[in-house]
Amino acid sequence: MSNHDLPSGAGKVAERYPDVWNAYAALGEACAQAGPLDERTRRLVKLALAVGSRSEGAVHSHVRRAVEEGIGAEELKQVALLSIPTAGFPTAVAALTWIEDIVGD
Repeated sequence: MSNHDLPSGAGKVAERYPDVWNAYAALGEACAQAGPLDERTRRLVKLALAVGSRSEGAVHSHVRRAVEEGIGAEELKQVALLSIPTAGFPTAVAALTWIEDIVGD
Protein backbone atom coordinates (compact mmCIF):
# COMPACT_ATOMS: atom_id res chain seq x y z
CA MET A 1 0.00 0.00 0.00
CA SER A 2 1.49 3.32 -1.02
CA ASN A 3 1.15 6.47 1.04
CA HIS A 4 -1.39 7.92 -1.40
CA ASP A 5 -3.66 4.91 -0.78
CA LEU A 6 -3.77 5.57 2.95
CA PRO A 7 -6.51 7.45 4.79
CA SER A 8 -5.53 11.10 5.22
CA GLY A 9 -4.31 10.87 8.83
CA ALA A 10 -2.19 7.79 8.26
CA GLY A 11 -0.95 9.18 4.95
CA LYS A 12 0.27 12.34 6.67
CA VAL A 13 2.12 10.32 9.30
CA ALA A 14 3.68 8.15 6.59
CA GLU A 15 4.84 11.23 4.68
CA ARG A 16 6.13 13.14 7.70
CA TYR A 17 7.66 10.19 9.54
CA PRO A 18 8.61 7.55 6.98
CA ASP A 19 10.87 5.63 9.39
CA VAL A 20 8.03 5.34 11.90
CA TRP A 21 5.60 4.29 9.18
CA ASN A 22 8.00 1.69 7.78
CA ALA A 23 8.56 0.20 11.24
CA TYR A 24 4.80 0.12 11.84
CA ALA A 25 4.20 -1.59 8.47
CA ALA A 26 6.95 -4.13 9.18
CA LEU A 27 5.40 -4.91 12.57
CA GLY A 28 2.03 -5.48 10.93
CA GLU A 29 3.57 -7.87 8.41
CA ALA A 30 5.48 -9.74 11.13
CA CYS A 31 2.26 -10.14 13.13
CA ALA A 32 0.43 -11.41 10.04
CA GLN A 33 3.09 -14.04 9.44
CA ALA A 34 3.40 -15.11 13.08
CA GLY A 35 0.68 -17.74 12.96
CA PRO A 36 -1.40 -20.05 10.81
CA LEU A 37 -4.36 -17.76 9.99
CA ASP A 38 -4.94 -17.22 6.29
CA GLU A 39 -5.33 -13.75 4.76
CA ARG A 40 -9.14 -13.87 4.69
CA THR A 41 -9.38 -14.86 8.35
CA ARG A 42 -6.86 -12.19 9.33
CA ARG A 43 -8.93 -9.55 7.52
CA LEU A 44 -12.11 -10.57 9.37
CA VAL A 45 -10.26 -10.59 12.70
CA LYS A 46 -8.84 -7.13 11.99
CA LEU A 47 -12.33 -5.89 11.15
CA ALA A 48 -13.62 -7.34 14.42
CA LEU A 49 -10.85 -5.59 16.34
CA ALA A 50 -11.69 -2.31 14.61
CA VAL A 51 -15.36 -2.79 15.52
CA GLY A 52 -14.48 -3.55 19.14
CA SER A 53 -12.30 -0.46 19.40
CA ARG A 54 -15.07 1.64 17.83
CA SER A 55 -12.71 3.02 15.20
CA GLU A 56 -14.79 4.23 12.26
CA GLY A 57 -11.72 4.88 10.13
CA ALA A 58 -10.29 1.43 10.76
CA VAL A 59 -13.65 -0.23 10.05
CA HIS A 60 -13.89 1.66 6.75
CA SER A 61 -10.32 0.72 5.86
CA HIS A 62 -10.72 -2.98 6.65
CA VAL A 63 -14.07 -3.16 4.85
CA ARG A 64 -12.59 -1.55 1.72
CA ARG A 65 -9.72 -4.02 1.74
CA ALA A 66 -12.05 -6.95 2.48
CA VAL A 67 -14.23 -6.07 -0.51
CA GLU A 68 -11.12 -5.85 -2.71
CA GLU A 69 -10.13 -9.31 -1.42
CA GLY A 70 -13.53 -10.77 -2.36
CA ILE A 71 -15.18 -10.94 1.06
CA GLY A 72 -18.93 -10.44 0.78
CA ALA A 73 -21.03 -7.72 2.37
CA GLU A 74 -23.11 -10.15 4.42
CA GLU A 75 -19.98 -11.72 5.89
CA LEU A 76 -18.73 -8.28 6.89
CA LYS A 77 -22.06 -7.36 8.44
CA GLN A 78 -22.03 -10.60 10.44
CA VAL A 79 -18.78 -9.47 12.07
CA ALA A 80 -20.67 -6.46 13.43
CA LEU A 81 -23.55 -8.65 14.59
CA LEU A 82 -21.16 -11.00 16.36
CA SER A 83 -19.96 -8.06 18.42
CA ILE A 84 -23.36 -7.58 20.10
CA PRO A 85 -22.82 -9.96 23.09
CA THR A 86 -19.30 -8.75 23.78
CA ALA A 87 -19.12 -5.09 22.71
CA GLY A 88 -22.80 -4.19 23.03
CA PHE A 89 -25.71 -3.33 20.79
CA PRO A 90 -24.74 0.33 20.24
CA THR A 91 -21.24 -0.66 19.11
CA ALA A 92 -22.67 -3.21 16.70
CA VAL A 93 -25.17 -0.74 15.25
CA ALA A 94 -22.43 1.85 14.77
CA ALA A 95 -20.24 -0.77 13.07
CA LEU A 96 -23.08 -1.82 10.78
CA THR A 97 -23.53 1.78 9.64
CA TRP A 98 -19.78 2.11 9.01
CA ILE A 99 -19.74 -1.13 7.03
CA GLU A 100 -22.77 -0.01 5.05
CA ASP A 101 -20.98 3.27 4.27
CA ILE A 102 -18.73 1.14 2.07
CA VAL A 103 -20.88 -1.80 0.91
CA GLY A 104 -24.37 -0.25 1.00
CA ASP A 105 -27.51 -1.56 2.68
